[in-house]
Amino acid sequence: MHVVYEEDGSYKSATVLADQNNSFMVETPHGKRVKLKASHVILQFKSPSPAELMREAEALVDTIDTDFLWQCCGEQEFGGAELATDYFGHAPNAVETTAILLSMHAAPMYFYRKGRGRFKAAPAENLRAALAGIEKKRQQALAIGRMAGELESGVLPQEFARMLPELLYKPDRNRIEVKALEQACAKTGLSAPRLFEHCGALPSTHDYHLNRFLFECYPEGTVFPEFDPITEPPGLEAAAAPAFSIDDAATTEIDDAFSVARLESGNIRIGIHIAAPALGFQPGSPLDGIARRRLSTAYLPDRKITMLPDAAIEEFTLSEGHQCPALSLYLDLEPGRLAVLAEQTRIERISIAANLRHAELDDTFTEENLAVGSGEYRFKDELTLLWKLALTLESGRGKSGGNQGRVDYNFRVAGERIEISERKRGSPIDKVVSELMIRANSVWGGLLAGRGYPAIYRAQSNGKVRMTTVAAEHQGLGVAQYAWSSSPLRRYVDLVNQWQLIAALRGEPAPFPKNSEALLSAMRDFELTYAAYGEFQEQIERYWCLRWILQERPGVMQAVVVRDNLVRLARIPLWVRVPSLPELDAGTAVELEVNNIDLLTLTYDCIFRGKTADKAIV
Repeated sequence: MHVVYEEDGSYKSATVLADQNNSFMVETPHGKRVKLKASHVILQFKSPSPAELMREAEALVDTIDTDFLWQCCGEQEFGGAELATDYFGHAPNAVETTAILLSMHAAPMYFYRKGRGRFKAAPAENLRAALAGIEKKRQQALAIGRMAGELESGVLPQEFARMLPELLYKPDRNRIEVKALEQACAKTGLSAPRLFEHCGALPSTHDYHLNRFLFECYPEGTVFPEFDPITEPPGLEAAAAPAFSIDDAATTEIDDAFSVARLESGNIRIGIHIAAPALGFQPGSPLDGIARRRLSTAYLPDRKITMLPDAAIEEFTLSEGHQCPALSLYLDLEPGRLAVLAEQTRIERISIAANLRHAELDDTFTEENLAVGSGEYRFKDELTLLWKLALTLESGRGKSGGNQGRVDYNFRVAGERIEISERKRGSPIDKVVSELMIRANSVWGGLLAGRGYPAIYRAQSNGKVRMTTVAAEHQGLGVAQYAWSSSPLRRYVDLVNQWQLIAALRGEPAPFPKNSEALLSAMRDFELTYAAYGEFQEQIERYWCLRWILQERPGVMQAVVVRDNLVRLARIPLWVRVPSLPELDAGTAVELEVNNIDLLTLTYDCIFRGKTADKAIV
């Protein structure tokens, strides 16, 4: 006696050695002895042998039409022998019954298992859906193979053209295009960007990096949507003294300006004037929605993407020859010691007499000229006074000489030509602007806290800088509180704080009340966005630095050891680890050979070629 039984989800056959009523002791064709429960046995037969049975049944399975087999089923549950009778039209033998069992077991979409050796025909709707799914997978497999083959041969599949950014920067592995891309990458050994470059789908390495930034940070694109016309703020009193700004030549969002006036009392009144876009539109307006989504202007070496549309910037920027709405902080000073005697904040309209630019002041408004009173430049007397005030304010914060020796790098990209220039930090221009901005942000932060109006502050304690809605100390700046308020055309948190400040000055309810979710989410989103913008700016500056090296082909470059094997290249803001660097003191000047620059991965190799001097200044 032999049996067919089910074990581990498959059908097997064996010879019975002993029948123990509720169980059998059997021996498989391979000589293995197994104890079976009687309930596991599906079929008992005398011939052929177990091995021959399975061979003949499997051969018979190949001749069975599964679809016709399914049509032979009724709606009720059935066993293999029952269906074999209907299919073959006679009482089936062991081979035929086993073949039917194997066929049903191999076609789970046609036959649902209802127990050992028991099945039920799948409903027609379910079967049609299952077959359609299989056909869909088959077609997808064919499409994946075709697209992968095209990529491998250097041809971009037509399906890829409409979704290149998604494939490059945020691939969805459930899509067949991504599966084809992964298959082609594995076959060619190329990364996705390299493969697209091979197919001619990357216009340039620069576009590859820029488009990643735009894809991640500007999912709606950089074109501004429609917004309501900006209304002119009514009833603003005119400021008494004309003002002037100090900015880089490329600056169009001019947020701040200054004025100097002599009072009848003999005291001096310094005006710190900040552009006031918060007077032109309100929270919740379409223009606010635009600023809220962008959160900050993004500055790149070859372009900038502004937070506000050009029309809004032109309306509120402190442009020369215009009367502009402003939020002004006035400091009344004692002429001798320049001690602050009184402070007052006003909402007003100021007349901008000039937009001074760094280029016209860098070589003349210097510490050397200030020390001896030489040099000719516009607003010389006013700037000299502001310089002295800046030194006084800096000393009052317990700080002095900050940023001395640090260098800013300016990038200028004209066609294929890249120029990188240095500008030392801590110049009189920088000190005047930074000290007066620190004063305004600190005073206005204190005003908001004192009147109970929530605001967004930048705080620092134990060396850690954070953003908070609590008026906390900023130890690095040496001020009791610091609320970003001086760049409302460029930073959304400054715009929010300006709305709060205007409401406080007018005695109106705060647009963003205490524990406002809108205020907290704006702060959180700004931090994330600002960090993302800064990260990309560093990345794209690295790109232009490498382009500059390829352009200049310096061969050997000067560099300075920072620490261990980290060095800073001269003339450009690029830091690199040099494995071949010997143990040298920080500040040692060295020569490096730069090779293997890859503009797609932004990688390169540096080889140590020798020292150029015993010591250099980092």
